[in-house]
Amino acid sequence: EGTVDPGKTEEPEATATPTPIPEAYVIRTDANGNTVDLGGIEVIIRDWWSAGDNIADTVPRDDYDEARKEYLLWAMDTYNFTIKEMAIGDWGSNPQDFIDYATTGGDEYYVFCLRQGGEMISAMNSGLMYDVSGLDCLDFSKEKWGSGVHNLMSKNGAIYGFRGIDPEPRGCMYFNKDILTEAGIDPNEIYELQRKGEWTWAKLEEYCEKVQRDKDNDGVIDIYGMVQQGSEFHKAAVIANGGSFIGKDANGKFFNNLEAKETLEALNWSTRMQQTYLMPQGDGNWDYFIQAFKDGKACFFADQVYRAGQMIGDYNNGLCATFGCVTFPKNQNNPNANEYISFYEDNVYCIPACYDEEKAWKIAFAYDLYTQPIPGYEDYSAWQNGQYPNFCDTESVDETMTYLLNRGEVLHHTFITDINMGEDLLWNLGNANAEGVIETPAEAAERLRESWNAKIENANNN
Repeated sequence: EGTVDPGKTEEPEATATPTPIPEAYVIRTDANGNTVDLGGIEVIIRDWWSAGDNIADTVPRDDYDEARKEYLLWAMDTYNFTIKEMAIGDWGSNPQDFIDYATTGGDEYYVFCLRQGGEMISAMNSGLMYDVSGLDCLDFSKEKWGSGVHNLMSKNGAIYGFRGIDPEPRGCMYFNKDILTEAGIDPNEIYELQRKGEWTWAKLEEYCEKVQRDKDNDGVIDIYGMVQQGSEFHKAAVIANGGSFIGKDANGKFFNNLEAKETLEALNWSTRMQQTYLMPQGDGNWDYFIQAFKDGKACFFADQVYRAGQMIGDYNNGLCATFGCVTFPKNQNNPNANEYISFYEDNVYCIPACYDEEKAWKIAFAYDLYTQPIPGYEDYSAWQNGQYPNFCDTESVDETMTYLLNRGEVLHHTFITDINMGEDLLWNLGNANAEGVIETPAEAAERLRESWNAKIENANNN
């Protein structure tokens, strides 16, 4: 007893394989091997809608929120900084707010969130955005940059804007379930068509024809097939058909694509649909379509996803089953339209060029930490949490929003500073001009050809 058989060897004690540290928790060090110290700075992601809550004070809604809060508190403590999103200014003042700040400078540590448009591109071309391509704390090969905003905001090797979060779903089609039911149509049928890939222009037109009616036979239409701001319907139709207003070639040069077959085909259809089924504005405000849809005066409403959050409050008293949301339908006669295509019009994040390299690096480092995928939730669709409260059914989020996020095209016309898509084209389609003439899309394209080409050439050369 207590002796070892000389014919046997003792088995080495098994050692557990150490669990690898998640990337988010891997300590980032400086050139001397020390943990990066940001010196106690407060970084503000400056937008026009956030409450400015401190992360430590937020109440997690679920396990993901709990894990994200735990990680961010660890990151802020480890690297000695704080960060939060805060509304400063509003949607209207946003472009000028950035220009003013980037011109005069300040002591703050801002990441600006900018809406797309000519002002943003003008600011970029004027040298007001910091070129982050040389900041080694940003690795744009990582999946979180997959929306490609940094590519859109690239010029001659420089990168002036970025987005480390999911793209925002945009163009969609809301529908009123009660109106469909009254017309003898099962509202769930639309979701089934979407799942089967059979949600098409023809089906939309069929439904519009069935629901549009004069209920009391007084010669006035009481329920219209559609209501919306025309520009949203036209944009969605063009993208859904594989067209575009402004294209971008392999060399990064913009070109006029208004006269392409797919573009004109879509505009001809969308114009005819609006002339046939659109509820007119009458004496109402320009945004009459929002209240008209909420009041049940029209069945279909082409708009953007954010609109659901503005409408949902009117449906919270037992009426939330009223509306659903699907993708914009595809053209059944286009053999290349084999999937639902939406468009991206993402807000862009940038650092003012008035900061020096050290300050810009610290801000970029903090933003990179803030947008880091959360360990254990790398494949988790965090965006869904923010969308569920805005919709009346789960199909709108689980199915429709997934389609919109997975397949979107960029609207390049927002990068041509001198083109006003509404005034130039979209607001006029199907409507008589001052001379009482209604232009066809082809006639409008011909009218715009020379001026657009000049503006596009100017954009390509700047």
